[in-house]
Amino acid sequence: MKRSNIDAMICKQERITDITREAINKIQLDKLNAVLKREKEREGFYRNLPERLESLADLKALPFTTESDLAQKGGRMLLCSQGEIQRIISEQTSGTTGAGKRVFYTEGDCEHTIELFMAGLGEFIYPGSRTMVAMPFSGPFGLGELIAEAIRRIGAHPLLTGNSKTYGELKTILEEEQPDTYVGMPTALLSMLRMCGKGSIKRALVSGDACPETVMKEIEKILGTPLWPHYGSREMGLGGAICCQAHEGMHMRENHCITEIIDKEGNVLPDGQWGELVITTIGMEAQPLIRYRTGDHTRIIPGKCICGSEVRRLDFVRRIDQSKSMREMDELLFQFPELVDYCVRSVGGKKEITALFTSDNGEELIRNVCAEKNIISLDCRKAEWSDRALYPAKRIIL
Repeated sequence: MKRSNIDAMICKQERITDITREAINKIQLDKLNAVLKREKEREGFYRNLPERLESLADLKALPFTTESDLAQKGGRMLLCSQGEIQRIISEQTSGTTGAGKRVFYTEGDCEHTIELFMAGLGEFIYPGSRTMVAMPFSGPFGLGELIAEAIRRIGAHPLLTGNSKTYGELKTILEEEQPDTYVGMPTALLSMLRMCGKGSIKRALVSGDACPETVMKEIEKILGTPLWPHYGSREMGLGGAICCQAHEGMHMRENHCITEIIDKEGNVLPDGQWGELVITTIGMEAQPLIRYRTGDHTRIIPGKCICGSEVRRLDFVRRIDQSKSMREMDELLFQFPELVDYCVRSVGGKKEITALFTSDNGEELIRNVCAEKNIISLDCRKAEWSDRALYPAKRIIL
């Protein structure tokens, strides 16, 4: 088995010949101290932190950065001029009416993300491949655009599918373009596969949404190959961790991001224990974050990967505040092969479901489950090629 592409990417970016744990630690400490020095010089948001740390272990003594900090003071976190900004992504903070988060990227930040995407996509996309990119396209340096550029540089052809096609349009793409690979969100992929069939698709990368075990197993059953899960967030430049051919976790781009796992009290946990992911984005030019609490729940998988890489790996990632009921509904309902998608809302403390099926048999199966789960209303509809009401992401209100 070949070593993860992320090793070669880090070696190229850092101009070193081999990647070891010692080399990674040195890169991280040097870059962290460079960020701290820039903060002092520019009197940035983190100007009151020490100008230098003697070891990475000292990082745990620094305060956390929160989502609220980023929303309210994100502009003060900039360490470059406004003229160097190539992309700004704004997001309203969930559950508030105040200012939303604004994350800034330079051209260099975007280039590093493209290189990460090339490393991840290059594990299963080859020159000449035709790849459906079912991610949002929002203009220059957007997520879909960066993925498409990475695919082009590999020598493959991106199909700019986006995330708002009808099933009829998706079926046409599958039949006429004959894609062999797919990049998109997991539930949307499963919906498409169940509605349209897999066509020529052989391999798929899923990201942008936590992938319930039931959904992953159903997709892999249809494709006959393992999925390639990736992890990223706006705060770390849209890309953070990639899957290698071992399919045992996702390798972090550690030359750009220091990762910690903490418990509910903020204590740093050892590798192997589950908790909240905290990131320090030492490779971001525009807006490096120090000890940013992501709100994502995961763990660092202990030890070296069987591919030979010593780059740390993240396990399955989910949102800490993600509704347990939502996860349970996904696990429960997607076990039925006839289900394409669904939405659910709460009425008087009980659930109402609208479900989209490919056959009447699916309706009978889910009605039996709903009776057991005290779901008061069920509206089952037969899927049509023009139907887009429940695609690409199920609408869930609990």
